[in-house]
Amino acid sequence: MKSSVSFVCQQCGYISSSWLGKCSECGAWNSLVETLVSKKSSSYQRLGSTLTNDQSSPISFDQIEQEELVRMSTGLGEFDRSLGGGIVPGSVVLLGGDPGIGKSTILLQVALKLSERNLTTIIVAGEESPGQIKIRVERVGKHTDNIRVLPQTDIDLVIDTLSHTKPNLVIIDSIQTMFTSDLDGSSGSVGQVRECAWRLVRYAKSSKVPVFLVGHVTKEGTIAGPRVLEHLVDTVLYMEGERYHTFRLVRSIKNRFGKSDEIGIFEMTGEGMKEVANPSLQFLNPDGPQVGSVVVSTMEGSRPILAEIQALTATTIFGMPKRSANGIDLNRLQMLSAVLSRRAGIQLGNQDIYVNVAGGLKISEPAVDLGVCLAIASNTLDKSLTEQTVVIGEVGLQGEVRDVPGLEKRMSEAKKIGFKNFITSSQVKSVREAIKFLK
Repeated sequence: MKSSVSFVCQQCGYISSSWLGKCSECGAWNSLVETLVSKKSSSYQRLGSTLTNDQSSPISFDQIEQEELVRMSTGLGEFDRSLGGGIVPGSVVLLGGDPGIGKSTILLQVALKLSERNLTTIIVAGEESPGQIKIRVERVGKHTDNIRVLPQTDIDLVIDTLSHTKPNLVIIDSIQTMFTSDLDGSSGSVGQVRECAWRLVRYAKSSKVPVFLVGHVTKEGTIAGPRVLEHLVDTVLYMEGERYHTFRLVRSIKNRFGKSDEIGIFEMTGEGMKEVANPSLQFLNPDGPQVGSVVVSTMEGSRPILAEIQALTATTIFGMPKRSANGIDLNRLQMLSAVLSRRAGIQLGNQDIYVNVAGGLKISEPAVDLGVCLAIASNTLDKSLTEQTVVIGEVGLQGEVRDVPGLEKRMSEAKKIGFKNFITSSQVKSVREAIKFLK
């Protein structure tokens, strides 16, 4: 029997029996999404409510039996860090990233690491043929019988197969290629993506088998599909990296079983992803301090990382000076430029300013404000900081230097690498004072 569908507004929840370009309730455009209302197929009924009558009644906290959270290591320390310590049984992890950045490769390496412990993995291939996957396996490791490939995109057939084979890990590559015949939309549509993800979540919870979903990203950099997809899963990871840099960052955006905003750092090689044990050394210039270059400390999750801020100023040839930022927020750069001009006496009204974070790292926290200011001032004044100096501090609109969280942890990491001098809010109270350290 064919399922009935309705169209639900993703903004206000208004339900319509037919698709509308504009929601009649809230006025949002193109927000109505095809949604499954009822389901008659046996596969859905088998995956139906996992709650028994006893579980459907409210219970007190004293009645809840706390299960011990036993994580399964992926064999990749940096990937375990992103996950909060390893894979939780029954969890669903969404891994997003640009095409070709290495999502499938790193998950294949996880499968190979698990196979060394006689743990089986099923890769549900919706995009690549089994032959293509075999070529990648031979490139990053050796093939094994503990990794199986399932070239199938019908989600009901996939779940039936998984229920019979009982693997230790499931990789869906990708969720946008999965479909169910109970919806009319093509694979990749909003309704299909949400429904397929929901069925996989129910499978994972009932079988205690962890599932990795590979997700495409849109041109805006968000995972394609409905926003509710990120709410359905337990963990959301983004793989970041510049096209012309070898470093890849796996960043945790959401994690129900650990800290969010943790990152794992890898280097893309011909043999796959290689873990970067000490990332700070990878992002620094071995030649020492130079004009327009400043070393800063940024926190990525609970990990302090040293990075190099580079700045270049040049007299503009146009009426309005240009501000360009790579690796930091452009609005932040414009604000800091105004602070330097107004509070520190560095005239930048006729100067183009270019700021870059070396190594392709993206920094969003304000603790690097003082480093950006000193890099710009260094290039403008043609002076540099002394060797082995790290700059840490937030800059306010009055030009004051403010404290940042985790200062001791940042300084401890810098000392391990050999840095001895620090410019923080303890040494200077304003940007004008900090500029005096330039020699």
